[in-house]
Amino acid sequence: MCTHTPKCPSATSSDREAAHAVASHPEQGWSLLCNGVLVFDDTGELLPDGQVVAPHRHLTVVA
Repeated sequence: MCTHTPKCPSATSSDREAAHAVASHPEQGWSLLCNGVLVFDDTGELLPDGQVVAPHRHLTVVA
């Protein structure tokens, strides 16, 4: 799916979120990356094979 040079990370790569967004719908809270991954605002993901990746937001502690 990716036509970028160099190619974006694949959907199975650990850095898959670094792929370019090809469609973005911030009003709905999601973006489609060129590797076929749907990324949601809560940091959850839906992979092209249907696998769900739970949100993995990093917490910032304010003292």
